[in-house]
Amino acid sequence: MASLRTNRREFLLSSLSLGLVAATARAGVPTAGLSLGSPVAFEFEALRQRAQRAAGEAFVDTPAPAADIVHALSFDAMQNIKFRPEFTLWRRGPGAFPVRFFHLNQYVDRPVRIHAVTDHQSREVLYQASYFDYGDAALAARLPQNLGFAGFRLMSGHTSETDWLAFQGASYFRSAGSDNQYGLSARALAVNTALSTHEEFPRFTEFWLEPSNDGSPTMTIYAFLNSQSVTGAFQFLARKDTSVTMLVDASLYLRENVERLGIAPLTSMYWYRAGELRAPVDWRPGIHDSDGLALYTGAGERLWRPLNNPQALQTNSFQDVHPRGFGLSQRDREFEHYEDDGAFYNRRPSLWVEPEGDWGEGAVQLVEIPTDDEVHDNIVAYWQSRAAVTRGEALRYRYRLRWQSADPLPGAGIGRVVATRLGAGGVPGRERPKDQYKFVIDFEGELLRQMKSRFDIEPVVEVSRGRVLNPYSLKVVDTSYWRGVFDLAVTGKEPVNLRCFLRLGKQTLSETWIYQFFPPE
Repeated sequence: MASLRTNRREFLLSSLSLGLVAATARAGVPTAGLSLGSPVAFEFEALRQRAQRAAGEAFVDTPAPAADIVHALSFDAMQNIKFRPEFTLWRRGPGAFPVRFFHLNQYVDRPVRIHAVTDHQSREVLYQASYFDYGDAALAARLPQNLGFAGFRLMSGHTSETDWLAFQGASYFRSAGSDNQYGLSARALAVNTALSTHEEFPRFTEFWLEPSNDGSPTMTIYAFLNSQSVTGAFQFLARKDTSVTMLVDASLYLRENVERLGIAPLTSMYWYRAGELRAPVDWRPGIHDSDGLALYTGAGERLWRPLNNPQALQTNSFQDVHPRGFGLSQRDREFEHYEDDGAFYNRRPSLWVEPEGDWGEGAVQLVEIPTDDEVHDNIVAYWQSRAAVTRGEALRYRYRLRWQSADPLPGAGIGRVVATRLGAGGVPGRERPKDQYKFVIDFEGELLRQMKSRFDIEPVVEVSRGRVLNPYSLKVVDTSYWRGVFDLAVTGKEPVNLRCFLRLGKQTLSETWIYQFFPPE
């Protein structure tokens, strides 16, 4: 199942997307504007109609141009190819966010068409090799003049050399969020993820970018989606202020039946966390873009599922009706838990999906894929409707994406999980029982913070198999945390599903911690 893992370089060349490398013009290069095509009327409704028509036509894939040369452009080679800032789209306006473009490479080898939209008129940005500084005249001479772009990024301002939103590769996109650090990705659609059949990766083949004309920090992005099984028209209203939000309007049209259609898919990386039982593999205490799946169910329950790096591919479904939200979160923001001042995992954004309208009955599915390195995206989460998805069907989903440091769960007073730790069961100083494991879960929240130490708050624990021993809770001295502790006695190697929350009498004080435990060999 290793083929299911996404190489983090395959869809977004991080050193380019992070916007941390200034792309300055070389001396002597004249300032010039972008070459644009003739104006054409543009409306989102017309794009939706186009996508619907295309679903009734045979799929034609976009060929990879100059494949022999482009496939030789490795990650290292791309460090020498920089977009010339004097060709930045909307360098001086309109709108708050200028746009720069990505070059094709061995990881993203098929071009996308990009259009600038103002006053309901679109003009295509016509590719020219002169937009890029290759640092190698021979390489520049070998590439065709009509090569095309790999994608684009939105710069943080008219004088900024950093970016905050990037679209590049298949239908992937990501934002630097509230802490200005890229991490996990989103994508338009997941098709047959983690099935025995080959996973399909729909592609955005064409974009239309429309800046705000009212001074607001927004950009509207329209995109055409195409694949063997589905076509689509997307509208993203992206806003950047203290955090990044995106209103997504997705219209989907089915060419073929799809066994597993993932809506609002999120893709991340989890290797291991600080405090986790593991053999030493790296000097850093923890390495992950996200540490858990957060869910806010239609029934109003808040759930937290710490992520795993399993020995074999795992798919878990969390059934729900009318979900209120879900997301992959990076709750652990302590630098000492990563000790990485290059990747800054403590600053990676969380990404929250907030459905609009009635999404009906279905499940949030979590896919966890084994990994032995941080370069692979091995975590996927998405919504799957219970209803079958069949050829000729039209679907429409609207939702909000929030890229920020914490998942925006409602009910701020209720305790949320801030740490999960595992260790050997039993009592220090005594012989440790065989097949017994200790779980320590820390909760923090307004209700818990106001409570003084007491002994009638109980951790309510349920397990799918095995026995729960000695459950108790306490307030950690000199902190605002409350800790739930219990031992699990279990034999065999089959996974164990666990649930735990804090309760005082009949009052629920915390979200529900859910976990899938794999007894070690």
